[in-house]
Amino acid sequence: MMDRFLSFYRKTSLAVVILLVSGVGSAAWGQQRIPLKVALGDVEIQKVPFMIAQDQGIYEKNGLDAEVYFTTGAAEFARRSGVNVAEQYVKADAAPITISGGTPLAVSVATDIRSWDRVILATTDPIVHWQIIARPGITRIEELKGRRIGFSGVGAMTHFIALNLCQRMGWNPNLDVSMMAGALVLEGLESGRVDAIVADNLHGTMARAAGFKPLVELRSWNLPIAGSGIQTTKTWVRENREAARRFVKSTVEAIALFKKDPNVAYDSMKKWWNLTDTEKLRTIYADAAELPRKPYPSVAGLKKTMEIYDSHEMRQHKPEDFYDDSFLRELDQSGFIDGLYGD
Repeated sequence: MMDRFLSFYRKTSLAVVILLVSGVGSAAWGQQRIPLKVALGDVEIQKVPFMIAQDQGIYEKNGLDAEVYFTTGAAEFARRSGVNVAEQYVKADAAPITISGGTPLAVSVATDIRSWDRVILATTDPIVHWQIIARPGITRIEELKGRRIGFSGVGAMTHFIALNLCQRMGWNPNLDVSMMAGALVLEGLESGRVDAIVADNLHGTMARAAGFKPLVELRSWNLPIAGSGIQTTKTWVRENREAARRFVKSTVEAIALFKKDPNVAYDSMKKWWNLTDTEKLRTIYADAAELPRKPYPSVAGLKKTMEIYDSHEMRQHKPEDFYDDSFLRELDQSGFIDGLYGD
């Protein structure tokens, strides 16, 4: 009897060692870490939690072998405004998970057959809180009529905001202003090729540091948007539900850490963006207050997107066609998210 017990004990001990060496996630024994690529679609404050999750071992803890990086296009765009993303965090590889705007996703689904299957799992940016920044001499929003307004690209969140500006002012976006794509960066303002830009958190910070002043703080509009968040395809979710569950769980954990400890955010921004100016870091981090604890897909933002980009094809869709909130609901209903904040 004792011999059989010792034999069982040795085999069990050996099995535990093999599990630990083979890379089993510390959160749950017996689960192999799942490899996952995550592409960050642009350089802005809403991407910082995903950087933190990588730096602080949150993905690993939740059983993911995650590789997180900025796309080459995002890194180049940021460089043109003075932010140099560290080369080791820039890749051209495709990824099943992307962190980018939900408004562009909805517009793409309604205009491009290649996007038919895309879906939003979470939205970390549900309210417009950016700025319109104008060239010196322009002091009132009314003065933009008849001028060039810059944004990043058609269907982008900056384009959505520019169209909302026209709607708010009663302007025809085709005849009363010139809508100029490719102009999120500073060089458009500095060269005079545009008179104002719709600036996100990062580019607005860099523009103010260069001496430009905000014409309007858009947070006062209380305008919903399907902003930056977790995107993938419905097919990938069906085939990889456990990976999706672990990733969404990692995201809400990283958001909690991001909101509770600014120094963790500063460390990641310094490391990934080569940004060391304390005042710029603080200015960028100020928008952390806008990041929701529970980043449900922004239904209000999708409805506004469907209104602004009204078309025959857009009318074939309902807001719920663009999102899957099942992973957030599971975490929320379990009390997990509230527990991260001690609620």
